[in-house]
Amino acid sequence: MKFRSVGTPRSVPSAPARKGRPLTVHHLNELLLICSLVLLFAVAAVRVSSRSGLPTLLIYLGIGVAIGTDGIGVTFNDAELTQILGYAALVVILAEGGLGTKWGEIKPALPTAAVLSTVGVAVSVGITAAAGHYVVGLDWRQALIIGAVVSSTDAAAVFSVLRTVPLPKRLTGVLEAESGFNDAPVVILVVAFSSQGPMDSWYSLIGKIALELAIGAVIGIAVGWLGAYGLRHVALPASGLYPIAVIAIAVTAYAGGSLAHGSGFLAVYLASLIMGNARLPHWPATRGFAEGLGWLAQIGMFVLLGLLVTPHELGDDILPALAVGLVLTVVARPVSVLVSTAPFRLPWREKALLSWAGLRGAVPIVLATIPVVSDVPDSGRIFNIVFVLVIVYTLVQGPTLPWLAPRLRLEEPEPADLGIESAPLERLRGHLLSVSIPQSSKMHGVEVGELRLPPGAAVTLVVRDENSFVPLPSTMLRRGDELLVVATDPVRDAAERRLRAVGRGGKLAGWLGTGAG
Repeated sequence: MKFRSVGTPRSVPSAPARKGRPLTVHHLNELLLICSLVLLFAVAAVRVSSRSGLPTLLIYLGIGVAIGTDGIGVTFNDAELTQILGYAALVVILAEGGLGTKWGEIKPALPTAAVLSTVGVAVSVGITAAAGHYVVGLDWRQALIIGAVVSSTDAAAVFSVLRTVPLPKRLTGVLEAESGFNDAPVVILVVAFSSQGPMDSWYSLIGKIALELAIGAVIGIAVGWLGAYGLRHVALPASGLYPIAVIAIAVTAYAGGSLAHGSGFLAVYLASLIMGNARLPHWPATRGFAEGLGWLAQIGMFVLLGLLVTPHELGDDILPALAVGLVLTVVARPVSVLVSTAPFRLPWREKALLSWAGLRGAVPIVLATIPVVSDVPDSGRIFNIVFVLVIVYTLVQGPTLPWLAPRLRLEEPEPADLGIESAPLERLRGHLLSVSIPQSSKMHGVEVGELRLPPGAAVTLVVRDENSFVPLPSTMLRRGDELLVVATDPVRDAAERRLRAVGRGGKLAGWLGTGAG
């Protein structure tokens, strides 16, 4: 997309130019102080959110509003900068989501998620746009823009909320994959509807979406596979370089997909998904680094969006937003789920949860800046309606999802898995596996000799209660132990599969159907 300067919409005016005031070290120090205080307050707010059930995005948006023109008085009106930074934050959030998604969980859900992300989006856009036109009185272009903007489920909201709700893996996979996939077609639709001149025909839009998705998928898979292969076969001089390399590869996938006129959002999600399931070296450290960046991106994006809005100008758009949101929540989303899942014969309870779990968040608000930057008539009203809609219906859906799941009898406790970190030993042509045994692991009570690791792999050290010792074959493992396992290159994957199998099924894993991994 090419950005250009815009006029002054009703509620999101363009930023005033600086009048020759140089940026000094003192100004930089003030800015750093403000940013650090906001971050600390946002981190503390996570604890409040976890106790109250209030979605964190509302707290972060509230921080931005409190700092803004109707609060402390900080003036920020640059919609174009918000869009650019919002896109950058979405790239990080999608990367973090892809890195944390297990392929085994979403693989069975891919067909359902793919249909929800395409056919489901089309159904949702049509129904929501009709409500915007006939109920609220928007013209068709504005109604279609709003319909497209709010039809995307938010990856940040889904990844954060669903991982605290013990749902069946199939449902978790559908919702996470859908939130990772549907940003791509929605962005294409919003840009098309916001462009000047006549809109493209429906068949032209379908062809454009299909082509961009195909390009993004090919580039994302290629970059992800090449990145994972390189990181697994090249020993970097410091463990801290691995997280940086992973994020750089994910951003490369986004940039490559976008520059090739494909879907950069799909590319970054697929590349991250591949790397996240490739058993990369120093994986726990990489995962923690990506999670921290994801939180930072969420905080920055939500605070910035809160700064952009002008609360005292939202009054006239509250009722239209409630009307559009009601149609979206109780009509458009359920109908899109019913249509999309018709070929897959899901139980009605799962369809009900999928209908209610279409969580919105920062993504629709970021996408609402596209018509502002494109100078669509009355784009300020579009932004306000989307902002109010997201706030109200996130407040309704987010806290009630954990309440709804057990009442639909869809709770499923997730078994604890071993924490395995791998570091390559390039000169020795081997790998050092660090294994943590969680409290509920069935490896508790298993003797070292009963692990039956493949030849070329051995447990060399056990750390227990801050004491380390070299184990014997008869040494019994306990929960909380940490093991160091050395494995040669050819048996590294087989050794990890065996360790995970014993963690799930105990010493009789091979006879209990858990296989080798």
